[in-house]
Amino acid sequence: MTYQHFQTEKDRIKVLVVDDHPIVRFGLINFINEDKDFCVCGEADNAHNALQAIQESVPDVAIIDIRLKGQSGIELIKNIKVRYPDLPVIALSMYDESIYAERLLCAGAKGYIMKQEGCEKVIEGLHQVLDGGIYVSDKIRSKIMNKYIEKKNRMYESPLDVLSDRELEVFRLIGQGYGTRQIAKELFLGIKTIETYRAHIKSKLQLKNSSELVRYAIRWGQSKLCS
Repeated sequence: MTYQHFQTEKDRIKVLVVDDHPIVRFGLINFINEDKDFCVCGEADNAHNALQAIQESVPDVAIIDIRLKGQSGIELIKNIKVRYPDLPVIALSMYDESIYAERLLCAGAKGYIMKQEGCEKVIEGLHQVLDGGIYVSDKIRSKIMNKYIEKKNRMYESPLDVLSDRELEVFRLIGQGYGTRQIAKELFLGIKTIETYRAHIKSKLQLKNSSELVRYAIRWGQSKLCS
């Protein structure tokens, strides 16, 4: 879909907003609706409601927070990619783009915007992805370009790159002080499933025990808050 300026209310580009924080969602909706070219056609606070909203409102583009209760935004984007391959998605997150941006692009997102950015970045991102482009920060664009320009064997730039999307999600919650039972409740998964993820994380990161895992996860979380 080629982006163009629309003049009438009915022809404005339809945007779906998915975020589980009502205040954030309300503010984003109001900001988008103030733009002459865009209007919000639907909203959702979780993956299930998002898929239902896509079917009902038929948006032209979706903005999705990657931290949702139950099925994560990453899994939702993968699901949308399969069900609605022509629907461009912009991932919205408070998490470090150097860890998550490439994962989201691989999952099917066309853009990645950190919540710390100004709202004008959202409009800028909408324009770019609707023009068929990819919207990320200059830092991430350079990182991706360098990775493919340099003809080298792929090397992990971060130890966490070896983790799957779900493992990274569990690791992040461990770093925030969540116990196994709390993580299971947060992600709507069984306790044994979380224990399996923890075991995989320890193995992949070559950590000896659960205490090392917790310390490592906490240090990583604190470093991202300070960066």
